[in-house]
Amino acid sequence: MRVEVNGTQLNVRDTGPRDAPVVVFSHALGVNLSVWDAVLAHLPTDTLRIIRYDMRGHGDSDVPRGPYSMGSLISDAEQLLDALDVRDCVFVGSSIGGMIAQGLAIKRLDQIRALVLSNTAAKIGLPSVWDARIAQIRARGLESIVVPTLERWFAPDFRTTDEATHWGNTVLDTDQAGYLGCCAAISGTDFYTPTSGLRLACLGIAGGHDGSTPPDLVRETINLIPGSRFELMRKSGHLPCVDAPKDFAALLSAFLTNIGHTVYHDTN
Repeated sequence: MRVEVNGTQLNVRDTGPRDAPVVVFSHALGVNLSVWDAVLAHLPTDTLRIIRYDMRGHGDSDVPRGPYSMGSLISDAEQLLDALDVRDCVFVGSSIGGMIAQGLAIKRLDQIRALVLSNTAAKIGLPSVWDARIAQIRARGLESIVVPTLERWFAPDFRTTDEATHWGNTVLDTDQAGYLGCCAAISGTDFYTPTSGLRLACLGIAGGHDGSTPPDLVRETINLIPGSRFELMRKSGHLPCVDAPKDFAALLSAFLTNIGHTVYHDTN
């Protein structure tokens, strides 16, 4: 379905019982909501309400004129959850989706009960790095970044798989204006101080082969939130939801159980 937020139509998948505990998934730069498909195959989706969406400029969502601000991306998520009447959800964010998760929790704690911050940080890269990537894409197109992107995203053995090729093609299929708009949003974001003020349950996940948000960077951000838990998926890269979805789902399921954010049906 499509939901209008901030004058932008977002592509949304909303499945599961309406009265079940809610888990919201926000994807990484250059992919779309289907990046979570393999994870959902290993979750108790009959007892959870699962909400996924393509962020602006990605997938089947609209591509408003850029550059985007992180505030706009957070407002998109905020208005989406309001439109779907969601409160007290667990928000799972990957990379830029994890930055959105932090910002939304800072702004609307009534909407967020807990966070799962996967392969993300309070600040990702220097503005000069993002400026260089934006300039390269404008000069040579998204095809110029596919190979280095896959090198940052996946362990060497995984890069040669059909699955890695698929996600490289997904980067290529992303609207260039949308990709650049989100690059600008990441470039201008530093959540170290506001994230350090959060007080809620949080699971952090890092990949041992992540060249975009290395484990130490992820751990540094997770440690800002008292009582948070950090998990290192040693064989994974920047997208463990892709290269190890069953293991990712196991970590997520255990976290949901530990905080009581799930419902079990008696099958006896």
